[in-house]
Amino acid sequence: MTGASFVVFNGALKASSGYLAKSSIVEDGLMVQITPETMDGLRLALREQKDFKITCGKADAVDLREYVDICWVDSEEKGNKGVISSVDGISLQGFPSEKIKLETDFETDEKIVKCTEVFYFPKDQDLSISATRYQFAKEIAMACSAALCPHLKTLKYNGMNKIGLRVSIDTDMVEFQAGSEGRLLPQHYLNDLDSALIPVIHGGTSNSANLPLEMELVFFIIENLF
Repeated sequence: MTGASFVVFNGALKASSGYLAKSSIVEDGLMVQITPETMDGLRLALREQKDFKITCGKADAVDLREYVDICWVDSEEKGNKGVISSVDGISLQGFPSEKIKLETDFETDEKIVKCTEVFYFPKDQDLSISATRYQFAKEIAMACSAALCPHLKTLKYNGMNKIGLRVSIDTDMVEFQAGSEGRLLPQHYLNDLDSALIPVIHGGTSNSANLPLEMELVFFIIENLF
């Protein structure tokens, strides 16, 4: 999972809860609630430096599973290894990125949508992280979260827990694409996004120093466990 500053494993989940495990975003980190037996397996895997997979979701809901993978990687390799775009499946390895933290929560039907990270695609210019670009990304994240909010239950039910939003702007062009698992979202979601995003994206064209600009924001839809 991208965008998490920390991970907390809680080994107090009871088998009687009906869940194999639960995962949720807390602030800018990830909390994973697991059973004591799974915690024992995780400890052993960490001691032996082996990969470990945690299956999250209800025990009787085979089609609605989420996974938390703990993988050992080579620290000398490029950043964002193995990360792919939810929009069209391209690799995001090596592209500069930064975490996003919004001051407002977007919640409905006990579901929360969180924007966790933004990736920048170089356009022959210096893409060192700037406060102006980051603020623009936050404004887009706020608008997208608000537009997705009425649809969170349906999106999550249909397995679209991770959504990518790619925005491209230039002095004479603005466009966006939104997708999950490498496929574009159905048109009725895109219509709502269009109404919310286009005014915000157009506002970003006023600062020509940042143009052209292409970036992809990452959103997760999770259960509100509190």
